[in-house]
Amino acid sequence: MFEVATQTYASKREHYEDLCAQARGILAGEPDLIANAANFAALVFNSLPDLNWAGFYLFDGKELVVGPFQGKPACVRIAIGRGVCGTAAQMRQTQLVRDVHEFEGHIACDAASNSEIVVPLVKADGSLLGVWDVDSPLVARFDDEDRAGMEALCAVFMEAVNG
Repeated sequence: MFEVATQTYASKREHYEDLCAQARGILAGEPDLIANAANFAALVFNSLPDLNWAGFYLFDGKELVVGPFQGKPACVRIAIGRGVCGTAAQMRQTQLVRDVHEFEGHIACDAASNSEIVVPLVKADGSLLGVWDVDSPLVARFDDEDRAGMEALCAVFMEAVNG
């Protein structure tokens, strides 16, 4: 049985490196996208402080549809180009939002969310799988170390997807 490790870290970078190693462990040998996404969301949500939502929006060919996540119920569908998630999907660039209330077109699925980071998930063939979305009730919860860490985690996830 897999258990999330609870440790103290010298730095965020070290914490993300450990999370990447744990993610590799829980994804190893499992081909099912939904199972992997569910475990990945649970790992991150239960390992990082000050989060109120962590999960996936998967691209169905037209729009982003909520996938496995941890947190309160969420918006079900998000148009490409709309909100932080839709912008990340359209631009294929990580969106690091210090204060979601300052992001034009922000979609308030949970009024308690104040900052957000969204990483686009692009398959090896260049097609869009979806986005990885993490919210916090704290303003300025995420910084460039979180961007690098989340992008590294998503690279581990996409390695499992691309097989």
